[in-house]
Amino acid sequence: MEGVRFSYLPGTPAIDGVTVDIPAGKTVALVGPSGAGKSTLLNLIPRFYDVDEGRILIDGLDVRDVTLSSLRANMALVSQEITLFDDTVRANIAYGKAGATEAEVIDAARHAAAADFINDLPQGFDTMVGEQGIKLSGGQRQRLAIARAMLKNAPILLLDEATSSLDTQSERQVQKALGELMEGRTTLVIAHRLSTVVDADLICVIESGKITEQGSHKELLARGKTYAHLYTLQFAEQSSGRAGADGA
Repeated sequence: MEGVRFSYLPGTPAIDGVTVDIPAGKTVALVGPSGAGKSTLLNLIPRFYDVDEGRILIDGLDVRDVTLSSLRANMALVSQEITLFDDTVRANIAYGKAGATEAEVIDAARHAAAADFINDLPQGFDTMVGEQGIKLSGGQRQRLAIARAMLKNAPILLLDEATSSLDTQSERQVQKALGELMEGRTTLVIAHRLSTVVDADLICVIESGKITEQGSHKELLARGKTYAHLYTLQFAEQSSGRAGADGA
């Protein structure tokens, strides 16, 4: 990204001059307060919106100079808002790749830590999930979305708060599946829980549409600024939560 600016409303920048380099095969995390522009920045990559100023380049090509189909064919998106169709589990996973074989669908489900719960469903892979996956839990829906992304096997992975609405046990399972999905891919991840991105190659702090800090987890903690403050706050909340649970 080079000098990227974007506004939903004229004169009110949501993204205000962001420049960042995401090396191939690396994981970059976007963190910061709610409403800072993290999701907006991620949504500019697959061109859900186009930049007002600056450029987004992939392998040196401006994303506006390639076809939308080729751009999006090279990306997989997993967000907290999962789109599932009122169809079978198999069909929902297979949506990730045209002409996917049965073996490929099953393999993707296994790698997404979804095979066990699918096999426990009344009709296994032939179980209807209901509109928007209403018959499945949040963690199950997320793992189907990850299986779909596994099947797509795209080189660029976009993760937008993929575990934010899950309970602790579901999050642990989904994080493991995401770890496998991220292996060897160029990944941009937005996370509210900073504990899930401490191993990222680069962490960027977004505030009011600008990158105010960037570095590794260790580097940002040492600087003692926004990231260190956010991390300390979350760590304290988690510790008090555990203490309360232990007391109960």
